[in-house]
Amino acid sequence: MLKGISPLLSPDLLAALARMGHGDVIILADAHFPGESLHGDVIRADGLRIAPLLEAILPLFELDSYVPHPVAMMAPVDGDALDPEVERRYLDAICPHVATPPVIERIERHAFYERAEQAFAIVMTGETAKYGNILLTKGVTPIS
Repeated sequence: MLKGISPLLSPDLLAALARMGHGDVIILADAHFPGESLHGDVIRADGLRIAPLLEAILPLFELDSYVPHPVAMMAPVDGDALDPEVERRYLDAICPHVATPPVIERIERHAFYERAEQAFAIVMTGETAKYGNILLTKGVTPIS
């Protein structure tokens, strides 16, 4: 165990976050996401919900300030409705760690899958919220 780092972050997830460069994308996927079918680098975070995982990751991870939407979620399929509480929980976890609250882009389901195929890694969580997947684009870590 490391001091100052959330125990929710596994060694594999910490390694992936450290290896990512600016512009790389990581997907925090819900429990129903076809991560293993889409990507060769899947990190397991079974049993963890995405909002607490965001709270653990974002103190270590700069969102990309050079792209219009460093945070994206899957758009609902026609006929489905979004639960606005899911996005609110995620923003509540994100906002304490960023200067400006991000506007979350909504990406059509198959386009989201295509982005996931190109992602640095997919983290399979225990999140059960419908349309609970979230994409984060890593930015440049400021030098202090």
